[in-house]
Amino acid sequence: MSGKTSGVVACIDCTDRNAWIYPHALALASTLDVPVTLLQVLDRDASPDARPDPIECNLRRREAMRVLDRCAATIEPSSSQTTIELAEGPAAEEICRYVRECDEGMVVLGRRGRKEAGRDGVGGTVHKVLSQAPGPVLLVPVEAPVPGSAYRRIVVPLDGSRWAESVLPLAVRLAKAADAELLLVHVVPTPEMIQARPLETEDETLRENLIERNEQAARSYLDRTRSNLSAMGLRARAIVIRGGDVRDTLCALIDREAADLAVMSARGHGHQHVRDVPYGTVASYLMAHCSVPMLVLPSASRKAQMTSPAASQSVRLPTAIQV
Repeated sequence: MSGKTSGVVACIDCTDRNAWIYPHALALASTLDVPVTLLQVLDRDASPDARPDPIECNLRRREAMRVLDRCAATIEPSSSQTTIELAEGPAAEEICRYVRECDEGMVVLGRRGRKEAGRDGVGGTVHKVLSQAPGPVLLVPVEAPVPGSAYRRIVVPLDGSRWAESVLPLAVRLAKAADAELLLVHVVPTPEMIQARPLETEDETLRENLIERNEQAARSYLDRTRSNLSAMGLRARAIVIRGGDVRDTLCALIDREAADLAVMSARGHGHQHVRDVPYGTVASYLMAHCSVPMLVLPSASRKAQMTSPAASQSVRLPTAIQV
């Protein structure tokens, strides 16, 4: 590879030649005013005894470069520089190695290739990148509409944990650059109760009181966060909603609010002490089912958790609460 350029790294699948994630990478790069790199990783033969054919390898590289050139020529970026790069080896490892050599690079990946549209979950490369990536990863579903010139509405799910709050500096940077509205969202789940027998009136009352307590605490927490963001000149709304299933409720809310982008941490308060879990159940579900591009801050991103992606931006956060 040539010298690394910090910015947005869009990973193009060799079999997905129309490179449908490029407009999303370009939208992110234009918002942040950083360059775009189109990266294609060519897998080597898995057999250690196989001898590579130099002619075939050269043909593959030249064809890959033609694909990347055609992709870069499909859109003329007005403010972002686009470069192309080739790498060879295991896809996830090469992607993460490339980004680590960049300064604050962001990865853009398709949740699945166009040929895999309709399948559940995310691809194996995505799983590996999310567990190893040093910085944010934008996952783009194949059905996501082509983005406009700027993001209009950004959803940020928060659960009161510092893990969840770690995405706020990046969300603020995006919202400020695009003049987008930030939607701070908390879903109050229905607490589980052991039911060895039907719940009695006292049990129902206890559960309802707990839901109301959590709802009140979440509303107070989000209102304080929204006030802090408003003081910075940002447009922000706080949404607290009850939901039997946090994951389904968040997906439905994102659709209902016509969001352009979701930004969230890979882990929330339920996994903040589990070092070997790369992402929680809510993030995992949204990564597989969210209908809009989702910018994930992986748990491996130690630098991003401790400092703002934009050093000049600071967000004064309220004291974290457990709700």
